[in-house]
Amino acid sequence: MTDSDRPLLRVTDLKAHFPVTGEGFGKPKSVVKAVDGVSFDVAAGETLAIVGESGCGKSTTGNAILGLNPVTAGRIEFAGRDMASLTRAERAAQWRDLQVVFQDPVSALNPKRTIGQSIEEPLSIQRVPAADRRARVAEVMALVGLNPSQRDRFPNELSGGQRQRVVIARALAYQPKLIVCDQPVSALDVSIQSQILNLLLQLQQDLGLALLFISHDLSVVRHLADRIAVMYLGHIVEIADTATLFDSPEHPYTQALLSAVPQPHPRAERNRRTILLEGDLPSPIDPPKGCPFVTRCPIREARCATDRPSLVPMRPGQQVSCWVRAGG
Repeated sequence: MTDSDRPLLRVTDLKAHFPVTGEGFGKPKSVVKAVDGVSFDVAAGETLAIVGESGCGKSTTGNAILGLNPVTAGRIEFAGRDMASLTRAERAAQWRDLQVVFQDPVSALNPKRTIGQSIEEPLSIQRVPAADRRARVAEVMALVGLNPSQRDRFPNELSGGQRQRVVIARALAYQPKLIVCDQPVSALDVSIQSQILNLLLQLQQDLGLALLFISHDLSVVRHLADRIAVMYLGHIVEIADTATLFDSPEHPYTQALLSAVPQPHPRAERNRRTILLEGDLPSPIDPPKGCPFVTRCPIREARCATDRPSLVPMRPGQQVSCWVRAGG
C-alpha cells in the first residue's frame, strides 16, 4: 500500500476500559467499557463525524486517539505509524500534525494569557524563532476571522464565538493534518454555531485538513461531514457517507436519532414522526451480551440477545451492525 492509498488515521478494534474501584481493599470491582471495539478510517482531507447520545463513548474515542485516555486494546495508526510504538520525542513531534479543539473555549484558554500568547504557545514549545512565531500568530488569526490587533486581549474580553476562534487558531498554528473537534459548538449560542461550523468547513476545504468531528447532534454535522459513524454504548452501529445515512438509514438507532432532527420545511416538520426509544441507555459497566442496542430495539430477535453483530456492508459506502437489517 502506498502512502497515497493509506488512510491518514486508522483505528482498529479500539477498546478503552476503566476499572471502578470498590470499597475495602481498593481492588477493581468492575470495569466501565466506555469504548468496546471501534474501528474506522479517516482519509486525508476528509471529515468523519462521530455522533451518539451522551455516554456512548465518542469523546473517549477522541481522547484515546489524542493520547489523553489510556487504550486497553486495539491499534491506532496515524500517518502510517502505530501510535503505541512512538517514543516520547516522536509523539511530541506528532503533535504538529494532530491537534484538538475542545468543547468549552473558556476552560481551554488560560485566563492569564493574552490571545497572542495562547496561540503562540505550541510554537514556543516546538522552539520556533520568536519572529516566525509572531508572523504565524497573525496569519492564523486572520484565517479564523480575528483581527490581529486583538492579540493583546485576554479571553474574558472576547465573546464565546471569538474565544472558540482563538482555540481553532491555536490548533492551526503548526499546520496540522488532522484536527479532533470534540463538540466544538455545543457550548455556543445557536446563532454563533453556524458561523463556527462554516469556518471549519471553509478551513477544511482551503487547507486540506482532515477533521474528526464529535457531536451528539446529527443536524450539526449534516453539511460538514463526508461520512458519519453512529455510536451506541461503546460500539459503532452504522457508518455511511452523509447523503446515504440521511436518505437511507438502516440501523434502528440511527433511524431514531434522525427522527428527532427538525426539518427545514414546515410541511416536512408537520409530517415528521419521532421514534421514541423505550427504556434507558444500559450501563457500560454491565452492557448486554449480544447487540448493544437489544434492550431498546423495536425489531429485535432472539439471537440479538446472545450474539453480537459485526459491521457488514449494506450498500456502497454504508456498513451496519444489525442482525435483522443485514439479514444474517
